[in-house]
Amino acid sequence: MANDSAAEKTEEATYRRRQKERERGNVSKSKDFESALVMAGAIGLLAILAKYMLTTIQSMMRDTFSNLNPAGIDVSNISGLMDPYFRYLGVIVVPFFVLLVILSIVVVRMDVGHVFALEKAKFNLENLAPRRLLENAKRMINPFQPRSMVEFAKSILKIVIVAACGFSAVNSRKGDLLGLVGLELPIALNIVGSILMQMIINMCIAMLILGYLDKKYQNYEYEKSIKMTKQEVKDEYKDTEGDPKIKARIRAIQNQMARQRMTAAVPNADVVVTNPTHYAVAIQYDKTKAPAPIVIAKGVDYLAFEIREIAKQNNVPIVENRPVARALYNNVPVDGIIPSDLYVAVAEILAYVYNSKRET
Repeated sequence: MANDSAAEKTEEATYRRRQKERERGNVSKSKDFESALVMAGAIGLLAILAKYMLTTIQSMMRDTFSNLNPAGIDVSNISGLMDPYFRYLGVIVVPFFVLLVILSIVVVRMDVGHVFALEKAKFNLENLAPRRLLENAKRMINPFQPRSMVEFAKSILKIVIVAACGFSAVNSRKGDLLGLVGLELPIALNIVGSILMQMIINMCIAMLILGYLDKKYQNYEYEKSIKMTKQEVKDEYKDTEGDPKIKARIRAIQNQMARQRMTAAVPNADVVVTNPTHYAVAIQYDKTKAPAPIVIAKGVDYLAFEIREIAKQNNVPIVENRPVARALYNNVPVDGIIPSDLYVAVAEILAYVYNSKRET
C-alpha cells in the first residue's frame, strides 16, 4: 500500500505545500555543497589575511626575543608569562574565525534561504521512547538500508575523487620534491608551500564540483519527496478556494438576501415595467436621491411574478412595455441609474403613471 500511495504522487508540489514544508523546516539542503563553499572561503580568507597574520607573528617573535631575560622568568606565574602570547594568538586567530563564522552563516542562508521552523526547536518526548530510540539505532547501524548504502557509496566516492585530485598536484611536482635535497631551507620551504597550495586548490575545486552535484541531487530528492497526489491537490484547492458546495450554498444565501431586499423595496416603486410575464422591473424616481430614475428591483419568471404580486398588493402601477422592460433588465443593475438612452422611454411611462393618478 505504501508503494501504491507513493506511485500516485505524480503532481508537482504547490506553492502552499512548499510553504508548509519550509515552516516545518523541511528544505533542500546539501552539507557537501555548504562545506565546499566554506572551505573555499576559508582558503580565500587565509590568502587575504596571510600578510596580516605573518606581520603579527613577526611582531610576537621580535618582542619575545628582544625582551628575553631568563633570569626574570617567574615559573610560578605561568598565566602571566603566557598572557602576551595569548593576546597575540587572539589577534591572529579571532578575526579569521569571526569572518569564517559570518561566511558560514551566509553560505547556509544562500543554500536553504530564510527558514524559521519552531517545530524543529520543540522538544518531543516521543523521540526518547525506547521504540523510537531502537528504530533510530537500527537505522544507523544497518548498512544495508538503501539510503544508508547510497550515502556510504557517495562518501567513499568523494574521498577517492578528492584524494586523487590532491595526489595529482603532488605527482605533477614530483621532480621538484626530489630536487629538494641540498637546497637552502627558504627555497625548499617555498617549493613545498607552492606544492601544498596547488594540492589544496585542486582538492577545493573537486569538493566544489562534488558539492554542486550533490546540491542538484538533494534538490531532486526533495522535489520527489514533496510531490502530491491528485487528491491532495484537490483537497488543497478546496481549503484555499473553498468547497464548491459551500460556495454554492453561500451564493444561494446571498441571492436569497438580495431577493428579499428587492421585494421589500417594491412597495416604494413608482411603477413596475413588465414584459408582461417573463420580466418585471421596478422603477423609483426621487430627485432627492438621484438625478434620474433608478431600478430598485428586477427579476425574471418566478421573481418577476413575485414583484408583480407585491406591486398589486401595494397599489403600485404596472405598465407593460416589452422593449423597455428587457432593456432595463439587461443593462441596469439593482440600485443603478437608468442610462440616458432610456430617459425618454422611462419619462413617458412615468408621465403616463402620474397622469393616471391625477385622473383617479
